[in-house]
Order: sequence, then structure tokens, then C-alpha cells
Amino acid sequence: MAQLKHFEIAGNRGPGGPKTMAAKKVSRGKSSARKPKADPATPAAKQTVEKKSSLDPGAAEERRSGARWTFLTNHAHVLIALHARPDLVLREVAVEVGITERAVQRIVQDLEGEGFIRREKVGRKNHYEVLTDQALRHPIEAHRNIGDLLKLITG
Repeated sequence: MAQLKHFEIAGNRGPGGPKTMAAKKVSRGKSSARKPKADPATPAAKQTVEKKSSLDPGAAEERRSGARWTFLTNHAHVLIALHARPDLVLREVAVEVGITERAVQRIVQDLEGEGFIRREKVGRKNHYEVLTDQALRHPIEAHRNIGDLLKLITG
């Protein structure tokens, strides 16, 4: 059981009723809250799919198929999206890849910092150029470059 550290007073005013005071336990560390039990009539995989939502139909299909991981990283997915459509705004990249916009911002910073993409401001938007002659980073694939990966994926 989590050790009790202190109490917070939480006020609650109902419609037309007096203000009531309630003590709320606040603890540090692991939450002692229990997860709701799964409905025995519904398979666990189906429940997981229903909890997740995405604007990208491809991501939804991937979850329905039961895939929990992919062969390419989010960095590769962002790179592929920007190569295919260099004028995408990062919000659209986030939807396409299935991650948050902030995660896409960090990935773009990583890719730009390491010399895999070049960002150019065009009016109020950014235009991204993927530098296809850069070598892949891991020793296993270092004999190939970004262009080889993009050709493999995009055809």
C-alpha cells in the first residue's frame, strides 16, 4: 500500500446545495488504483482496439490486425512522410505516423541536426528536403543510404 504523504482538501458544491469538504489521499510512487476488470464476454484484443483512436485509417487497420510493433522507427516514418510530401505541416505528419505533434517536432529536430533533412521557410510554411545520399546510422545498414531506404519503401 502506498504511504500516505499528506491530505488535500477538495471542495464540492452541488447544484443549490451547501459546500461540502472532502479529504482526498495523495500518495507518491505507484498508484494503488485498480484497473477496471475486463468484460469476460469481450475478448481483450477487441477492448484494446476500442480504447485507441486515430485519425489515420492505416493505423486503425494496423491495430485491428494485432500488430504491436513495426519494423521501422518513428524517425523512419517521419522521414518517409516528409520525402513523399515535403510541404506537409507537422500536425499532418503526426496524424499520418500516428504520434503526437510534439514527438514529430523532436524527430524533425533530430533529423535536421544529424543532417538527414534540410528545412527551408517558404512564406509561413516549412518545406523539407530529405538528403537522400546520407548513410544509414546503424553498422548493419551503414553500407546503404537514405535514398535506398526510401526506394525500398516507396517503390
